[in-house]
Amino acid sequence: MKKSVQILFLSIVIFFYQCDHNPKKKKNTDQKERLKEKNDVETSLALEKKIIKPWDSLNSKNTEIFLTEYGKQNPENKVLIKTKFGDIKIRLYQDVPVHRANFIFLTKIKYFNTTVIYRVAKNFVIQGGNSDNIYTQKQRRKYGNYLMKPEFRNHRKHKFGALAAARQWENNPNKLSSPFEFYMVHKRDGAHHLDNEHTVFGEVISGFDTMDKISKVKVGVDEWPIHDINMTIEIIE
Repeated sequence: MKKSVQILFLSIVIFFYQCDHNPKKKKNTDQKERLKEKNDVETSLALEKKIIKPWDSLNSKNTEIFLTEYGKQNPENKVLIKTKFGDIKIRLYQDVPVHRANFIFLTKIKYFNTTVIYRVAKNFVIQGGNSDNIYTQKQRRKYGNYLMKPEFRNHRKHKFGALAAARQWENNPNKLSSPFEFYMVHKRDGAHHLDNEHTVFGEVISGFDTMDKISKVKVGVDEWPIHDINMTIEIIE
């Protein structure tokens, strides 16, 4: 009887040992592990696709796609230009999405805060967004000196107080806009000869007295003010 019990016990031990070391079971376990690892990798890749690239990925090859997406995530449309002569409040147009997004982008990275109002054309325009500051030039190079396609709108004209994008006139048949330089129309009856030549993407809503003061400064032959007019731009809403 005792021997029978020992044989039975030994048989049970051998059975469980074989189960634990069953090649088929091990194969199934390995397949499950590989499947789990594959699923983990696929999940990781899916998450990576959802991660938004850093905003400094902007360059001359992805300008429109980048700014379109940036505009969706940054809907602000009012900014304040601050100068020693006073403030100028600007409203950016929502129906000129790429130019609006670009202006908000440059404002948020504080690009404009090292630039000046570098052109004062009497009874015509006040132009800003450039300087001889080394940091300013580095920022331009960082983003590849990208350009923007025009966004002309029939109802967006060069009226008094219009905000528009500067651009090169030579070798620029597509009228691509500079992303860094802008101007405000300071001519009372507008500058309509520039309609459909430069993209109008906003307008001055307060601070016309500040524009009047700036228009009176002394300038050189190139219309650059004798004394720099530094500015900063911040988002209001």
